[in-house]
Order: sequence, then structure tokens, then C-alpha cells
Amino acid sequence: MSIVIVTKKLTKKQRNKFPDGDFQLIEHNFIRTKKTAFSVEKNHEVVVFTSKNGVKSVWKQKREILENKTIICVGTKTKTFIEKKGFQVDETADYAEDLIGIIDQKYKGKTFTFFCGNIRRNTIPNYFKENQIAFEEVIVYETETHSKTISGNFDGILFFSPSAIASFLEKNELKNETCFCIGTTTAKALESRTKNILIASKPTVENVIDEVIKFYK
Repeated sequence: MSIVIVTKKLTKKQRNKFPDGDFQLIEHNFIRTKKTAFSVEKNHEVVVFTSKNGVKSVWKQKREILENKTIICVGTKTKTFIEKKGFQVDETADYAEDLIGIIDQKYKGKTFTFFCGNIRRNTIPNYFKENQIAFEEVIVYETETHSKTISGNFDGILFFSPSAIASFLEKNELKNETCFCIGTTTAKALESRTKNILIASKPTVENVIDEVIKFYK
């Protein structure tokens, strides 16, 4: 039996993907997010989301902001969540770098509202600044570490964000475990710590789980 740490709580459906008797899962939410109050000063044409957490906060507090807007986002889960709320997603990409390529080709003359968390990469805002594109960055949620010491020996660890990696390393050390990462950004946060890194074929929790199952088969 393979013992793996999962750095977030899985849904029942996700947990059930693991074959019975083959895995022991140790789950803990190493990060927490909370909505923050926000205001939007300008009425820009395009709305940008990079996570479901951003959408959740805007939806709960100021959903009317999304009406009659072009909406673009990072991640299929983000796209699906927005569409379930009744809004059309005009563009989506797996990574911020890919979304920038789409913006560069199709939306360079537009103005943007970028909804994000307090811990975010510079990729999108730097692109806007470097290309003198009008945008407003609005922080709509905060990420907090929720570290925990996990004792014992393990075969693998599932990571879903650089923030979760930082939280895990607050109270734990990497040994020889195989680290399964949701995407390239998360993997880069581990490169100075270990070479035992595998990246999911697509940046979803389900694809990380598929990678784990395939590795230990």
C-alpha cells in the first residue's frame, strides 16, 4: 500500500478515484482562503479571473460587476464555475502565460479588471504594465497558511499551489517522497528542494490523482 499526503481535502468523488486497498490518504488543508471586502473604481471592459476563489468572492459580494462584461480566466474549473453561475466565459487557458497570449492576439485594445488574491504571481499585471494596457487590480480574497506536522514515512505528496508548498515546509521536511504537482508553477516552487517531481498532464486535481495512480500501478 502506498501512503500519500494530500495537501488539501478532496471531494468524495476525487477520493473515490483511488483504488480500494492500494492507497492510504492523509489529507489536510495546508492553506485557507477567505473573502475580503473590495471596491472597483473603474468600469473596464474585460474581467480576468485566475481562480475559483476569486469568482466566489466576487459572486458573493458584487456579482452585478460581471454583467455585460467579457470574461476570461485561467483554468477549466474556474470556467465551469463561472458558467454554472450563468455567465459566459469568452476565453480560458490552462496557465496565465497562455491567457496572456490570447489577450495579446485578441484583446490588446481593451481595458481590464483583474480579480485576484493577496498572494498572486506577477505574470498578468506585469504584462499589462509592460504593454501600457489600462487595468485595475482588485484583491478579493486572502490566502493564509494552515500548517501541520505530519509524522511518519510517506511515498508521495500531492501539491496544488506554491502557497501549500510553503505551508507544508513550515513544519515538515521533504525526504525522498515523490511530489506530484498540479502544474508547472507549483513544480517550480519545489525545484530547489527536490528532484522527485511529477507534473500532471493538465492542471486539475483529477489529473494529479491520475498521475499518482499511474505512478504506483
